[in-house]
Amino acid sequence: MSLPTLTLRGFVTALMLVILALVPRLVDLTGNAFLIDLATRCVILAIAAVSLNLILGYGRMISFGHAAYLGIGAYAVGIPVYYEIYNGYLHILVAMAVSAVFALATGLVCLRTRGVNFIMITMAFAQMVFFTFVSIEEYGGDDGLVIEVRSEFSRFINLEDATVLYYVCFASLLVVLYLVKRIVNSRFGMVIRGTRGNELRMQSLGFDTFRYKLICYVISGTICGFAGALLGNFTNFISPEMMDWTRSGELIFMVVLGGAGSLFGPVLGVSVFLLLEEFLSGLWLYWQLVFGIFLILVVLFANGGIDSWLSGRSKRSHDS
Repeated sequence: MSLPTLTLRGFVTALMLVILALVPRLVDLTGNAFLIDLATRCVILAIAAVSLNLILGYGRMISFGHAAYLGIGAYAVGIPVYYEIYNGYLHILVAMAVSAVFALATGLVCLRTRGVNFIMITMAFAQMVFFTFVSIEEYGGDDGLVIEVRSEFSRFINLEDATVLYYVCFASLLVVLYLVKRIVNSRFGMVIRGTRGNELRMQSLGFDTFRYKLICYVISGTICGFAGALLGNFTNFISPEMMDWTRSGELIFMVVLGGAGSLFGPVLGVSVFLLLEEFLSGLWLYWQLVFGIFLILVVLFANGGIDSWLSGRSKRSHDS
């Protein structure tokens, strides 16, 4: 019986998970508390990117309004705290429920369109939410809202502790990755992937593709709303800017950079995106120019993102 071969892709995935698991220990060794803040942000955005990848990578539904769910989830924490309601379980439930309802309501409209129309409608709905919160002065309007107390769960889960918050977010990422893997490899996921390739063929086989895509869209939005609740607790501050269309564009960049349609690709994309952003912003005044050029080069020469480059698929696709 031969042992399984460890590929470069598998090695990098395993190495990254180990590094993420040991971040608090690295902070203790280096004394650099900023590392845990950067890692927490990375893990939370990775959850959002994985949720977007479910519809973008596997279903080819290019949503330019996915950041709206981050904002909804964050406000689901901030607004109850504003009224001195600190129950974390309630915060998570509200974040996911409201995100699911919003995804269902907008999906019923968006999924009846395709291509550029779908992109524009998702962005339009997100901007509606953005301007709604801008206009509500009670919750800070454009200035945002401070979350003075983080969600309370139990004496064993104290989110005021940065290490506990990080491990809650990291564990959540692992659960979401497992959940998405099960979805993608299920009969439901096979229909979604088949619809991406040839929707008419799937319909001719008797599948109600609209219903499948709508359920997938709602699942994606619900997971992203959960990520938003974590983000609100992490930042201790929320504002409508969190759900602006430019934030959705960043999420798309992260997914494409890491590898759309691969399970761990979005996590790689978020990590590289944030590390480059942090490194270049402190190195050069016009770092956005270098960053933009890098992203263009990735799209042009790394077909399928970092994940495909690690697995060797990008080179083979260019050679063929």
